[in-house]
Amino acid sequence: MLMVNTDNGAASDVDILTDVANGDIEAYGKIVNRYRGRLYNFVFRFVGDRETAEDIVQEAFLRAYRKRNEYRAIANFSTWLFTIAGNLAKSELRRRKRWRLFPLHRDEESDTGMELPDESYRPDRITESSIADVQIHRAIMSLSENYRQVILLRDVEGLSYQEIAEISRCPVGTVKSRVNRARLKLQQKLKNEGRDVGLAI
Repeated sequence: MLMVNTDNGAASDVDILTDVANGDIEAYGKIVNRYRGRLYNFVFRFVGDRETAEDIVQEAFLRAYRKRNEYRAIANFSTWLFTIAGNLAKSELRRRKRWRLFPLHRDEESDTGMELPDESYRPDRITESSIADVQIHRAIMSLSENYRQVILLRDVEGLSYQEIAEISRCPVGTVKSRVNRARLKLQQKLKNEGRDVGLAI
């Protein structure tokens, strides 16, 4: 059964997707509006670049739309959508790694090769909370792909361990282990930067 969204009497995913599958193309805009924010937040924290995240989210929605005739066979649309976006994000990270095989210059301060979007964090705009946000974002970006994916899905998106297991194609026990290890790594990273937190992402 598909995930049901009953906020303010809104139509469920299954109702909207049935309309889309039956030819109501405009109904798909409701799905986009429902999941765009969450999907962007997940992908941006995964890849660390706003423009890339926007491209990936758009591609994820396009791919989901192209499969509209298969909606009835999908057990949980939101999980399926996050799976598509997660796979696209991983492909982007792998593409970046291939580029780093032939670097134009060596980054002495980072072995991740990822560019963090810091142009918006100008000194005249930084507050204590925004500093914390930057530190947390950088700590998340320092995690390996597997740890980054599960911590974002669990602690940012609030998905269940079962949903994360379906998205990452790992046993639930493995997901729980990765989440715990990712939390410990983040806590240690933030403590090393002088921020003793209980990981409130």
